[in-house]
Amino acid sequence: MAKDILEEIVAHKRIEIEQQKAIIAPAILYSSVDTLMAEDTSKHRSMRESLANSASGIIAEFKRKSPSKGWIKEEGKPDVIPASYSQNGASAISILTDEKYFGGSLRYLRTARPTVTCPILRKDFIVDEYQLYQAKMVGADAVLLIAADLTKEECKTLAKKAHQLQLETLLEVHAEAELEYVGENIDMVGVNNRNLGTFHTDVANSYRLASLLPKDYLLVSESGISNPQTVRELREAGFRGFLIGETFMKTEDPGAALKEFIAQVTQ
Repeated sequence: MAKDILEEIVAHKRIEIEQQKAIIAPAILYSSVDTLMAEDTSKHRSMRESLANSASGIIAEFKRKSPSKGWIKEEGKPDVIPASYSQNGASAISILTDEKYFGGSLRYLRTARPTVTCPILRKDFIVDEYQLYQAKMVGADAVLLIAADLTKEECKTLAKKAHQLQLETLLEVHAEAELEYVGENIDMVGVNNRNLGTFHTDVANSYRLASLLPKDYLLVSESGISNPQTVRELREAGFRGFLIGETFMKTEDPGAALKEFIAQVTQ
């Protein structure tokens, strides 16, 4: 895996967004979201609260493909697996919406939304406020902001806009220098154990950065978690969210795998 894969993904993402804007103009999307928010009287689903109040804190991910491993579950259905995750105890669900590199789609989030009761995270490479409006339109409750994708000012602006759209924010960091991105309008801080440039994974990264993060942020450990014991140890280190995808998606029944995993975490 080339070291500049993240750069490649983001460059393609910017092209993709411009193509999407040509199909649905920003003004039309923004107006539709304004109308949606004015008419929506449903209770806000807080991912942060869900994780904080959970005994397991598992964020189960609907992830069909990855740049490093190719297809994980090409036949994975968005109207089946997220619902099964929700029924089997997920505290939140992450849905990949990047198509080219992760086999995802915004349609998958829209499809899954009516079938689950827990909060849904839109996981993508968000570099434009247009994507925040998209997330709101299809029913996301939270969005991922990746420090490595953004300047500090871009991150700050996107986080503020996300809150205006009543979307919670999960800021993903991988290196100590990125801790400077933690600030206002950030609801959760995720430590990615996978280097997005090389795709090398090391859970020790969570322990290393946890000691440097402010104690008042809800901490999420992302990637490379396959053992319930690891979750128990990370909880002792202060983490309350654990984003797990491949461990479940590579099994025949991801929902059942999640149920068994949670049982081992909480036993």
